[in-house]
Amino acid sequence: MSAPITSASQPFIHAHYADILCQLAEDKGVSRQTLLTGSGIRPAMLEHPDNLISAPKFITLCRESLAHSGDPALGLELGLRLKFTTHGPLSQAAVSSENLKQAIAVLIKYCRIRFVYMALSFFTDGEEAVLQLDVMHEVDDLHRFSVDVLMASLMDVNQLLFGNQLTRGGRCQFAFPEPEDVAPYRALFGERVRFGCETNQLRFQREFLDLPLVLSNPVTRRVAEAQCEEQMRTMEAAASAAERVERLLASTREGRLPGLEQVAEQLMVSPRTLRRQLAEEGLKFKQLQDRIRHKRSLVLLRRPELTLDAVADALGYSDPSNFARAFRKWEGMAPSVWRQASLKFQGEGQSSR
Repeated sequence: MSAPITSASQPFIHAHYADILCQLAEDKGVSRQTLLTGSGIRPAMLEHPDNLISAPKFITLCRESLAHSGDPALGLELGLRLKFTTHGPLSQAAVSSENLKQAIAVLIKYCRIRFVYMALSFFTDGEEAVLQLDVMHEVDDLHRFSVDVLMASLMDVNQLLFGNQLTRGGRCQFAFPEPEDVAPYRALFGERVRFGCETNQLRFQREFLDLPLVLSNPVTRRVAEAQCEEQMRTMEAAASAAERVERLLASTREGRLPGLEQVAEQLMVSPRTLRRQLAEEGLKFKQLQDRIRHKRSLVLLRRPELTLDAVADALGYSDPSNFARAFRKWEGMAPSVWRQASLKFQGEGQSSR
């Protein structure tokens, strides 16, 4: 739910992740030099794990690795190679938390310092606890790869802390079509894995939230969280105004999105300053609001139990006709027409499995 990664925003990735990806590709017979040349990364940049690589270059490296390895499940393998120590203070703060609920709160708060492409959110749904993953870039060809990396990494840490306990009665769902080879997913997530869903989610029994962590240490957690905070401040200082605004807008789960004045207050700038900052990036506040509403509308319209009026209300439109007018502008058709085509496609995909 964010703008495409551009030179205007330029988030960065720790070189350690690029180096591990290159090692994985090398194990599959791909030349490291070929990957680095194709992505414009100097070999010397990978010599120290704390060096930073621009996100566009890392994106290109991911593309090159996928293309040359010929392995569509490469993201899963990469996620499994990212042991919890790879993530530095982020994983240290999480695994030293008192219980699973506290660990999830830490992951959600600081996820961006290591996974700049992803946003985590958490909620409960009846007797289930839900950890949701949203891709924060608009590079469609890397959607599956990005989700696979984080899902596999989370499952690896889960195995370390709890063994198979969380997966019993739990399930994993992906917002991309079922791949030709589902064996790697079954091996990692078990039989309760689903594809073509509305969102990417890990679901487990709510009662597990209070499970104590065997590595719990309040002193270690406070030290690690302080390091996470410092890294977050560094990232925020380099983030574009559009990124900061969209993160705040995306954090509003349902209903009317906050206005410019509310967002400016949370960012501790005046509305005039925020408007000027966005203008310098070639954007208007309403464009960012519409971008969030557009993406959410596509998710909500895939839920057949919701009426069009209910969808409009969930998006913050008091008048459904205003939603219909906005949707035609986004997709070139009425929301009812788009929904019919989408649900038909989903039905055909499920019947073919």
